[in-house]
Amino acid sequence: MKPLKDCPRETLAAVRGVLTDIDETVSTEGRLTAEAYGALEALKQAGLRVIPVTGRPAGWCDHIARFWPVDAVVGENGAFWMWRDAKAGKLCTRFVQSDTERAQGRRRLEAVRADVLKEVPGCGIASDQPYRLADLAVDFCEDVPALPRRDVERIVAIFERHGAHAKVSSIHVNGWFGDYDKLTTSRVMMAELFGVDVDAERARYVFSGDSPNDSPMFGFFPNAVGVANVRDFADQMPHLPGWVTAARSGAGFVELARALIDARRR
Repeated sequence: MKPLKDCPRETLAAVRGVLTDIDETVSTEGRLTAEAYGALEALKQAGLRVIPVTGRPAGWCDHIARFWPVDAVVGENGAFWMWRDAKAGKLCTRFVQSDTERAQGRRRLEAVRADVLKEVPGCGIASDQPYRLADLAVDFCEDVPALPRRDVERIVAIFERHGAHAKVSSIHVNGWFGDYDKLTTSRVMMAELFGVDVDAERARYVFSGDSPNDSPMFGFFPNAVGVANVRDFADQMPHLPGWVTAARSGAGFVELARALIDARRR
């Protein structure tokens, strides 16, 4: 990971859009600062496409797609994407799985929930779980006292024992049944919604993130940018971002936005 300040101006000026994680990438200690929200707006005003790609639930994504200055949002680690269709004047949602597949997955996740709560004392089901449509989120430090890494690994192992996928974010372990993640859904979304072949254009899009569930995106986008706290998880990720900000969390996202906008202006 090289310092973002050393990224060539030409590379930054060529960027057409930003895909970004939310928790501890745009947010800071669980809060959205005015500066970070303003950075989203500034990126849009500068003509860049802005797309949060998050593990957060459908209920949150409904709000984000409607009210934030974004073009779309990928939610629940790739279960769907949402966007506000300005011409139709309504919110739209595209699920990766059918209604039947999601219902089957939710039933199977009930067994995972029971085992996790039984076998890993101190964890909890995430407070945003009632607003989820496809996955199960297990809280290990958001609204419960922070668990040691070995307990987080035990939660992942329980999901995998049941045959589910599991990804670790900065606050939750998210698990689901289905062959998708942040990257696979982002690629389909870019093609279907925006007509962008992101495989061919990957150097023109930046992904920003901070935690292990962002690793596939870091590996795909050559100019991915980690906010400084990505170093906290570096030994847990097979792929790291090419660039890293000096500041942590939302301040790091502001740093990235300013670098991109300044490069376009010059």
